[in-house]
Amino acid sequence: MSKVEVNHLTKSFGSLKVLDDISFQVNDGDFLCIVGPTGCGKTTFLNSLVKLYDIDDGEILINGEEVDLNKHSIAYIMQEYSTMSWLTVKENVQFGMKVRKFSREKLNRKTEEVLRMVGLEKFADYYPEQLSASMLQRVSIARAFAVEPDLLLMDEPYGQLDLELRFRLEDELIRIWQETKTTIVFITHNIEEAVYMSQRIMVLTNKPTKVKEDFVNPLPLPRNVTEEKFIEMRNKVTNLIKWW
Repeated sequence: MSKVEVNHLTKSFGSLKVLDDISFQVNDGDFLCIVGPTGCGKTTFLNSLVKLYDIDDGEILINGEEVDLNKHSIAYIMQEYSTMSWLTVKENVQFGMKVRKFSREKLNRKTEEVLRMVGLEKFADYYPEQLSASMLQRVSIARAFAVEPDLLLMDEPYGQLDLELRFRLEDELIRIWQETKTTIVFITHNIEEAVYMSQRIMVLTNKPTKVKEDFVNPLPLPRNVTEEKFIEMRNKVTNLIKWW
């Protein structure tokens, strides 16, 4: 069943055409990683999906309907920090759960669970101004996981994290996806990250952006980045991204 359906999506900024007649589907339960040349429009697509941008032509549907953020359960982790400065770490994480009226028991349990997952349990009562850049991003990640979304959008969420934490959160995301079958659309510039986590990989061209190739990642989970088949897949994606 199609979770996200993109039909003839076109988006320009003035005379610059960024997305050029893009069409594809994301099935329910897919883990799709989107990769492509820097600046090709990956973030523009996500921002269009959640209606931060108006599109010029085409349509984006969720469950066969026009996107409605009041109806559809979507969590979006942006590149930029999105914490609320007047709330503590714990209060930031709980914000979405309170909006969705989680029971007090579930709210407290999920708060503890996600703070432990991102290694911030000792900083629950801190304010954003007291945190480092990587810690701020971890707050955003915890808040998104906490609401148990049907559709999770992630735009370079691990780019500013140290290597050990990034690997831990990648493995945690894979585990959550396997358990919940949440539909995930994950944008990354890191080809190894895309090959390590994805069920599907979509490669975009340089601007004006089209879908160059969309294919299933056949490597079984868990994956080993040193194995020959992993390296072959990484090289395949790398060669597809090259535009020169």
